[in-house]
Parts: sequence; structure tokens; C-alpha cells
Amino acid sequence: MSEELTPADFESGDDAGADVEAMAAEIKALKEQVLRYAAEAENTKRRAEREMNDARAYAITKFARDLLGVADTFDRALAAAPEGEGAVKNFVVGVEMTSKELQSAFDKNGLKKIHPPKGEKFDPHKHQAMMEQPAGDGVEPGGVIQTLQPGYELLGRLVRPAMVVVAAKGAAPKADGGANPYGGEGDGADRGGSVDTKA
Repeated sequence: MSEELTPADFESGDDAGADVEAMAAEIKALKEQVLRYAAEAENTKRRAEREMNDARAYAITKFARDLLGVADTFDRALAAAPEGEGAVKNFVVGVEMTSKELQSAFDKNGLKKIHPPKGEKFDPHKHQAMMEQPAGDGVEPGGVIQTLQPGYELLGRLVRPAMVVVAAKGAAPKADGGANPYGGEGDGADRGGSVDTKA
């Protein structure tokens, strides 16, 4: 004989439906929380890997910086090397070869020389302005006139800026061999203005 349903049976069924909805909502919230934790763990792992790779890549920065003095000494020695025959010439060739070998070792390890050519625009991220001179000889204001000491970067990160002489802003290049760009007589010397080393 089958049991008859009463109003109480329907009420308990509604409660069960409400419990199922509550449990479904809780499961959804827990899934979102698990996904958040998984994403956070993945981000932490990637950040740790990136920091470890950076540490490996830039571990030689201090060592490279110390070696730059050696490279500078070789450059100065070659610039001051006398013209000669015999032993002197062989000595100069030996210094040149050693300097090239050092530069090759730098290149293999991602240490690149920054030696801006004359006329290149001053870049405050790679250059350090040591002095200003009036613009001239085809160099625009704000351009590099001379590199006093080359800079270096290690895998794109600056180790030492190039020390440069910069054409002063506010002084136009001499186009007519010395006429004053501001009108009247004069030698076209700089009348003010300075290099914007922050631009």
C-alpha cells in the first residue's frame, strides 16, 4: 500500500532544495578560491624564476664594472702608443690584440660598449654630460660632440654611462663659418641654455 503525501513532505522538499542551492553556491565560491590560489601560486613561481634568471644574468655586473678600468687603460695605452719599429711596434700590436681579446670576452658575456658617434642625440639613460660646448661642425644643439669615455651595458642594463661633451642648447650650428646666429657681429658663442639631461 503506497504512502500518502502530506503538506509536511512538501515543506521538507523545499528545505532540501534550499540546501542544494546553498551547497552549489558554496562549491562555486570554493572553486573560485581554489582558482585564485592556483593563479597566485603560478604568479609567484614565475616571479621567482624571473628573479633567479635576473640574478644569474646580472651576477657578473660588479666583476664587469671592475674590468672596465682594465679596458680603459688599454684604450689610453693605445691612444698614447708611439709610432715605431721593431720591439716598440710589436709591443703595441700585443696591446691591441689583448684589448681586442678583452672586448671579445665582454661581447660574449653580453657586455656591450656604448660609444655614441659625433652628432648622436644625447640620451640621459645611456650618456652622462660632462660639459657643454657651443654647437658647431654640423652637430645640432643637444647632440654629442665628443665621447670622453665609453659606457657599457650588460644585457640591456646600464653598467656605466658614456661620458660625453654635449652641444649646448640655445646655440645654433654655425652654417656660415662663424656668423652670429642671433644677428649682428660676433663669433656665434653660446649665449645661454643648457643641455636637458632629463629629457
